Amino acid sequence: MSTTFTIDTSTSRATPVAAPMKRLTIPAVRRRKAEIAGGTGTPLVMLTAYTVRTAQLLDPHCDLLLVGDSLGQVIYGLPSTVPVTLEMMAAHGAAVVRGSFHAAVVIDMPFGSYEGSPERAFASAARLMKETGAAAVKMEGGAVMAPTVRFLSERGIPVMGHVGLTPQAVNTLGGYGARGRSHEEASKIIDDACAISQAGAFAIVVEGVVEPIAVEITRTIDCPTIGIGASAHCDGQVLVSAATRGRPNGHSPVPHG
Repeated sequence: MSTTFTIDTSTSRATPVAAPMKRLTIPAVRRRKAEIAGGTGTPLVMLTAYTVRTAQLLDPHCDLLLVGDSLGQVIYGLPSTVPVTLEMMAAHGAAVVRGSFHAAVVIDMPFGSYEGSPERAFASAARLMKETGAAAVKMEGGAVMAPTVRFLSERGIPVMGHVGLTPQAVNTLGGYGARGRSHEEASKIIDDACAISQAGAFAIVVEGVVEPIAVEITRTIDCPTIGIGASAHCDGQVLVSAATRGRPNGHSPVPHG
């Protein structure tokens, strides 16, 4: 355990105080794939965090903290992740970075901030990284986003991909149901993951797909896979921390975004 606790006499609350330690780097996250395959590494642990306090509590237990655009639902009570803005992500991302010392912090690119062009994506990602101090950004989408992933990666912005159930596309998908039940859709999701990996993503979230798809993606691509509602055979797992309280089966009612 890398955290001790002190009592705040004004509030009588136990406040975590992190011991000095080196923050996990993005190259180290990427190397975990080979380490897991070789039997020397442990699966990646990623949880969402939106505030300083949550980051303080989760940081010692995580490899990655995700400032997910799921904050639109679990913090602001919005119906989906679509209305989330860059300003929201910047404010919460900065708070999570301030509250963490060990985990690499990844921040979601909100809907509309990156799809238009690689140049638009770079401007949005650069703003988020400058204003928050996060180590990387995450964006949804498959092969169509591969040129953008490559554009950002080649310009010093690490990118985490996201395939399968992509919450920002809920209006196109028609809901949050599992993806990949048809052969055509399954093949597309696998191709999407391969394209994003080849474009330079350092890791890929695989969300809400039938298990054989997640297993095939994990076996095929070079970077780590992080599953949510996908398969225990991924290289790591992510959950929406704010939505797991009191649910012993670990299933989240909110897509992580």
